[in-house]
Amino acid sequence: MGSQFTILGIAGSLRKRSYNRAALRAAALLVPEGVTLEIFDLDGIPPFNQDEETSAPARVVELKARIRAADAILAATPEYNYSIPGVLKNAIDWASRPYGDSAWDGKPVAVMGASIGQMGTSRAQYHLRQVFVFLNMHALNRPEVMIADAYRRFDAEGNLTDEKSKELIRQLLAGLAIWGRRLEVGREAGAPAAQG
Repeated sequence: MGSQFTILGIAGSLRKRSYNRAALRAAALLVPEGVTLEIFDLDGIPPFNQDEETSAPARVVELKARIRAADAILAATPEYNYSIPGVLKNAIDWASRPYGDSAWDGKPVAVMGASIGQMGTSRAQYHLRQVFVFLNMHALNRPEVMIADAYRRFDAEGNLTDEKSKELIRQLLAGLAIWGRRLEVGREAGAPAAQG
């Protein structure tokens, strides 16, 4: 890892006016010095089919390469039916396969979410954290960024206007960079990777 720290942002929504895609765009403007946030759009990734995992579609190959090239991951998830949206889970499954070739293994990760509801994607975020455990991803615990009542936090053009949400995202990004660099120093020193 060089001095520049790269975060790959992934939104769990395909909707063009998605609040979570908008939150990622806001995050790209809120990164601390020495950090960049690149966004990968999940559009075009087909439903996971284990019969095709050893000859994955080009879009999946690209996703896995981008994950591996990044120093950390930032997931912005909506909440559908109290859980993770299918499009995000589908991408997670593709990038974890075939067995023994997971692009997620050992990656530092943070999660945030925006919702028109009062819970701000809290249940989806907790389900996603359970998935991170199996994937051996190292989740940043705080701050929790749960943007409730999203229609009040973004303007008509999809710009995040809520200062409290912006500050939490700034803290999340700074914390993720610190967390990722600490993990890298540990790996370089030969320390065993933290589990869960």
